[in-house]
Amino acid sequence: MWYSGFQKLEIYQQKELVKDIYKLSSSFPPDEKYALVQQINKAAVSVASNIAEGTSRNGCQEKIHFINISYSSLMEIVCQTEIAFELGYL
Repeated sequence: MWYSGFQKLEIYQQKELVKDIYKLSSSFPPDEKYALVQQINKAAVSVASNIAEGTSRNGCQEKIHFINISYSSLMEIVCQTEIAFELGYL
């Protein structure tokens, strides 16, 4: 299989987070489909997507910017899973 630079990164290859979040959020109540489910799924995909986008940038500052966005998305997931737990969804 042909790999781009970002696809060789160990952190990128660990996409289990996205799959785990999708599995967990699929059990949330139907009324959360367009609220918490959509938000947490988007944040999970954002982690890997921003790693991919950041590594394709030429400048170091740009790379750092996208890695920071990726980290921020991880923090969103922490917040959203805490909320889901407190609501009894997890």
